[in-house]
Amino acid sequence: MLRCGAAACQVDQPNPQERGEIGRNTSRMLEMIDMAVEGYGPFMDIRLLVFPEFGHAAPIYPTARGLLAKLTLPVPNEHTERYQAKARELGVYIQTATFLEEDARWPGKVFNTTCLIGPEGLLYKYRKVNPWIPWEVHASPHDLEGYEEELFPVARTPIGNIGAAICYDWLFPEALRQLTAKGAEILVRVSAYMDPWGATPPMDWWTVVNRCRALENAAYVVAANQGAALRRYAPFSWPGGSMVVDYDGRILAQADPGPGEKIVVAPIDIGALRHERRRRIGHHPLAHLRSEAYPVYRECFYPPGQRTAAENHTAEMNRQTIEAVKKRLEDEGRQ
Repeated sequence: MLRCGAAACQVDQPNPQERGEIGRNTSRMLEMIDMAVEGYGPFMDIRLLVFPEFGHAAPIYPTARGLLAKLTLPVPNEHTERYQAKARELGVYIQTATFLEEDARWPGKVFNTTCLIGPEGLLYKYRKVNPWIPWEVHASPHDLEGYEEELFPVARTPIGNIGAAICYDWLFPEALRQLTAKGAEILVRVSAYMDPWGATPPMDWWTVVNRCRALENAAYVVAANQGAALRRYAPFSWPGGSMVVDYDGRILAQADPGPGEKIVVAPIDIGALRHERRRRIGHHPLAHLRSEAYPVYRECFYPPGQRTAAENHTAEMNRQTIEAVKKRLEDEGRQ
């Protein structure tokens, strides 16, 4: 089980307008799981399948209240139950597309959430810590007063230790470093990365960041990007380019840039990764990390614990917080 196949699966589906339409998208992703496992069976045992951000529904309404009225779901839900049944049937691990999640413990808030589901059941749910502000009005767990759940969970599975982060999270090296520090060997990127920051030079942020996070953490990266055409998820077009990267930053497989449903597969060898981490003295960034050398991490920038359940989270609130931080930096001569 330590050498198996990983599949990065990108989707191109209509965006649901209400939660009753989400099941259609779930059904298609379950079909893609069957295709990947059966179709690539003669070449490798596909054991990990990863899907993009917003594969169940994109945040088409501009406020948290609008999303709660039309598109949010609790997690777990009927869709995660269907993934659990598929995982048990095929003996696979599924990193789901994200849900717009509601939680009775946090009334009025929306989380952008992906789940890792295996034959054992739901292993973790990860809530996006760094929403794409100002536009995304999902709640970051970091911003909620009294939030005590683990921000960066890692699951220990027979195919390796798996941790996930969502899209814009990957522009913050700290998020992936935290997963690696907790033992992650496979870093999963569940993403809706739009043009022009995709897989095409000169702005190929998608490819550059995936490779950099792999090599700087000595970890595999399995990254699934949204492949929706402009007509599906306006106002942006989505370049796909889903990929698998090894622990030295080598691209093992990548979908051609451009919209459309695509599945790319590659072998991941956790035994080899563990050997390299044990053997290496050079190029072992976590073992070389001088944490206390960086006092910036003892400062507060985007402030934690600032949101309450009573607020209707809007993009304007995000802008106000960003401007306040920028003004402070400018007043201190740091911008």
